[in-house]
Amino acid sequence: MSALPAVAPASSTQMANAIRALAMDAVQQANSGHPGAPMGMADIAVALWKRHLRHNPVNPTWADRDRFVLSNGHGSMLIYALLHLTGYDLPMAELKNFRQLHSKTPGHPEVGITPGVETTTGPLGQGVTNAVGLALAEKLLAKEFNREGHDIVDHHTYVFLGDGCLMEGISHEACALAGAWQLNKLIAIYDDNGISIDGKVQPWFIDNTAKRFEAYGWNVIGPVDGHNVDAVDTAISKAKQSATKPTLIIAKTQIGKGSPNRAGTAKAHGEALGAEEIKLTREALGWDYEPFVVPEEVYAAWDAKTEGANLEADWEVQFDAYSEAHPELAAEFARRMAGVMPENFAQIAVDAVIQAQTEGQTVASRKASQLALEAFTAKLPELLGGSADLTGSNLTNTKSTPPLRFENGVSNGGRHINYGVREFGMAAIMNGIALHGGYIPYGGTFLTFSDYSRNAIRMAALMKQRVIHVFTHDSIGLGEDGPTHQSIEHVASLRLIPGLDVWRPADTTETVVAWTMAIGNAQRPSALALSRQNLPFLAKTNVDEICKGGYVLSEPADIGVKGKARAVIIATGSEVQHAIGAQKLLAEAGIPVRVVSMPSTNVFDRQDKAYKDSVLPAGLPRVAVEMGVSDGWWKYGCAAVVGIDTYGESAPGPVLFKHFGFTAENVADTVKVAVGAARLKG
Repeated sequence: MSALPAVAPASSTQMANAIRALAMDAVQQANSGHPGAPMGMADIAVALWKRHLRHNPVNPTWADRDRFVLSNGHGSMLIYALLHLTGYDLPMAELKNFRQLHSKTPGHPEVGITPGVETTTGPLGQGVTNAVGLALAEKLLAKEFNREGHDIVDHHTYVFLGDGCLMEGISHEACALAGAWQLNKLIAIYDDNGISIDGKVQPWFIDNTAKRFEAYGWNVIGPVDGHNVDAVDTAISKAKQSATKPTLIIAKTQIGKGSPNRAGTAKAHGEALGAEEIKLTREALGWDYEPFVVPEEVYAAWDAKTEGANLEADWEVQFDAYSEAHPELAAEFARRMAGVMPENFAQIAVDAVIQAQTEGQTVASRKASQLALEAFTAKLPELLGGSADLTGSNLTNTKSTPPLRFENGVSNGGRHINYGVREFGMAAIMNGIALHGGYIPYGGTFLTFSDYSRNAIRMAALMKQRVIHVFTHDSIGLGEDGPTHQSIEHVASLRLIPGLDVWRPADTTETVVAWTMAIGNAQRPSALALSRQNLPFLAKTNVDEICKGGYVLSEPADIGVKGKARAVIIATGSEVQHAIGAQKLLAEAGIPVRVVSMPSTNVFDRQDKAYKDSVLPAGLPRVAVEMGVSDGWWKYGCAAVVGIDTYGESAPGPVLFKHFGFTAENVADTVKVAVGAARLKG
């Protein structure tokens, strides 16, 4: 019996056409999506994923894999096709289920949903910014852990991006920093197709992109023919030789490549090609297969499982040698990459709380935050801090975190990043750092500038990443800078982001607990809203309950008043002192009240009903006090809210407190009215 004839190996063109076919088929079946970018970037993808990308489809979380980010995330079928073809756990059924409920192929790539996806990319510009964070984490970990003859951290970060990413302002912030940080293992490939949803971009996008990136301190290669696999391959090889600069490869492409009537037009960008055009495209490409059918020779050409397993096995051998030579470093690296806190973390936190309780300092909560950070950064090397040009105000620096600097492509080992006036870039870069693993990033700015950071904060919550935002100058208490800098709606607005824990501590102890919770929570980002003005230390006996977000701070009996409470004052942050003051005034008037401190409404709301009812018992009128918009407090059944629903004024803080009614006297008067109204209701 004669042997079957050997099947010729698939060409690069056939490999690229498989991507094109899967993209147009999936979008057509969903009747939704963006086929143009995957079809236009298919050849670039062959060059990178077949010839350069070091990854293991069987283990998408291998520590030293190259990171790949599809920043132009609307072209998600590109990465889904690549993951499927190279052997990840993404079967064809999932591609057929593109953009459908509970599929592993959502409209934009989402980390934690699809194996092999490194970050959630949707809002343009954030993917490349995440990539800057990924590349920074790689460089810093290499400096910290690599030893002579043992380069256990040695990988590249690759990112695809398009015109939209470059038009978004965040790309300016992040790419300028990438140049300053000399991230030579960051390689970005720009899909220069000149088309966006509104058509040809020339009338509104006239940037000289090459000169722009050269000014940032990047290498710029190209333009190269983005449909010439060998040309792109050569460009990537050249980029990998850089010792001190990140690289931008400009690849000229045609959006919707292969489509006879849609290629090069906005029609290919964001809508299905249609059955007739797909038929014509198949003929033009010479792709004589039914929808969602890929020939075996193409699968064989793309398959990366064996090579990936070998790459990881080689690295494991290196890591075993490293573990033998440097056992403590190896154990620390493994712990850090797993995101596990050290065994003594609880004791570190307890010691910090005890110190705060013992010293009982009357300081601004931003200073209390720095005191907490001094304790934590000294014991937790994974804490990587920073500030958006406000270090002296945010107080995010400590003795253990010297400024991070770079020279000749090497970092000085510093752990405090000067982000410059780049709040949005800082927030999204921190997301990338967290996604990489090995560090817990935190960064500071004024609370009012959280508006600049908001979408990246939202993305951190969506991705369940441990990122900590330090927001100081949290209210009208900052004083003379006036309404442009005085936060009114910001805390309430941040509390609305699902999955984000917002903490507004009232004193040093609550601040330490807030930091403990933020550092220890691996599944949520946190935001700490901190005061500029000094806050009195508040004695408390139930420290353990602070971690529940809200707790009884003071009962009538605690101040020598007999009788059960007739009302509850709920306060947060700097206003807790006014609640305590009002409690004393009300006691003198014969009205015993309970004071509840609620540093985190998000955390309190997650407690069981029994605990919440014990803190806020039914039948007692409740009055909330916070220097911010009042809307969010009504959900607690408040009879009244002492808040501020207008913008602030420019004046010294104490003047503003009195002007807007944030005094013990006004809080007491408000409670009296609420108690009186409750009495009338029986």
